[in-house]
Order: sequence, then C-alpha cells, then structure tokens
Amino acid sequence: MKLPEFKIRSSAIGKIMAGTMGLTEAQQKELDTLNDRKSDFLDNVSGVNPLTNNQEVKRLDLWDKYKNPVLPQTAKSYCDTWIKEQIYGRRKEFTSKYTDKGNINEDHSIDIIADELEFFSLVKNEEYFESDFITGTPDIITDDYIIDAKSPWDCFTFPLFATEVPDKDYYYQAQGYMRLTSKKKYKLIYVLTDTPQHIIEKEAFYYCKDNGYKDLDPDVLAEFVAKMTYPMINKEYKIKVFDIEYDKKVIEQIHGRVLACRKYISTQIEKLGL
Repeated sequence: MKLPEFKIRSSAIGKIMAGTMGLTEAQQKELDTLNDRKSDFLDNVSGVNPLTNNQEVKRLDLWDKYKNPVLPQTAKSYCDTWIKEQIYGRRKEFTSKYTDKGNINEDHSIDIIADELEFFSLVKNEEYFESDFITGTPDIITDDYIIDAKSPWDCFTFPLFATEVPDKDYYYQAQGYMRLTSKKKYKLIYVLTDTPQHIIEKEAFYYCKDNGYKDLDPDVLAEFVAKMTYPMINKEYKIKVFDIEYDKKVIEQIHGRVLACRKYISTQIEKLGL
C-alpha cells in the first residue's frame, strides 16, 4: 500500500509546530559557550581544559540534539493519526458543543463582519488550495486579504482585552492560508454571537437532569437563554479584529516541520512493512 505524500492542513499546522525540535534558544546559547571554551583550549594545547567532565558530557549531549533533532511528541501523535487515516480510509473527527456553535454560527458571523468592515456582502470561499507542503480552504478571500471568522463559546472566552492573537494555532493557520493564496494580510475576527436555541435547550436540559428536575423547566431555560445570548450588548464589545501579516520565516519553519514529519512517517511506514 502506497501512502500519499504528507502535507499539512492549514487548520492543523499548530499540531506539528508545538514543542521544540532540536535545541531551545537557551540550549543553543549554552552549546555555543561550551564549544567556544573547548575551541580556545584546542587552539592552545599547552593550556588546561576549561571544561569539567560534566560540562563535556553536557556539550556532547547538546551537540547530539543539535545534529539529530527529534520531532516533538505532539507532532508524532498527529503523524500517527494521519497514517491511520490513510490506511483505514477514515478521517478522525473532533466535535464538541464549542465547535458546534462555531460551525452553526459561521454564516451569521460573516454577515456581522461584512457589516462591520463595510462590505456590501462577503461570500464564504469554497475553493480548495494546495502547495507542496500545505493544503486548506480559507473562509473568505478578498482582493486585499483573507478573513477568518471565529465564534467563541461565550463572553468569557471572547478575547476582549487581548492585544495579540490569543491562540497560536490560529496564527499558524493564518500563515498557511496566506502562503496558499499569495496574500500578505489576514484578518482573524472573533464575533460574540448568540448561542443557537437547540444548544441552549440541551444545556438547560442537562442542568435540570443533574439537579433533580423531571423535565426541562421553563424558568431554568429562561435563565440559560439570558446568559447565552447577548441582544443588549453593544457591538463594540462583540467583535474583535486581529491583523496578521505574512511571515516568510515562519513559512520556512512550517516547511521544515513538514519535512521532519515526512521523515518520521517514513520510519513508521517501514515498521508496518508498507
């Protein structure tokens, strides 16, 4: 069985970028210091070795990590899942009430964004993009930038005070989409929307069930509607825009991780005899 060449979905780039591959910045600085001291000693053979046995062991260990970087466990796990998806012909799906709300409210969020950014209308993109390393389907593509709409679960997960992108995964996703579309600017926009009625009813029902009610109590439902919808909140407190610019260096790092993932996948495939 021949598996396709691994490419990373833009929405999953954060899964393979998490963790450090090779040396951390502090470890690299330590290795440079130890190597410099070792080099000074070798240039002056009559001198005394400035490194203790423990320091020399540390230098060799850091050097090995530098020369043989290991893929972080999170990336390995993602690659293992990808291999299973290819072998079994199924895609692992993740759903929750949080993702359900985001998916259901996406079109409404886009309408709000269109109004806020003074577009006549915004149409959700359906075009699939693919490069040698990355794949994906951006939400909205305009002449000037890409727009990605996010619908947080409630006001407490809405990034009201954030000054930088609050989720690194979304930052990597933005870089991936910009690489695929050749756009240099990206707007990540959080929109605080009312929770869909059926989700509110489900939450209220579970509350009633856990607290001794025989059925869904109307008063309890009214309380949940009140706390899960925001009709009287000013618009300025319900939309948050983060502008992200294309970073070629980050793209190079992503490409490097994809290559490392391919190498790891190759070793896993060999173990299976594929």
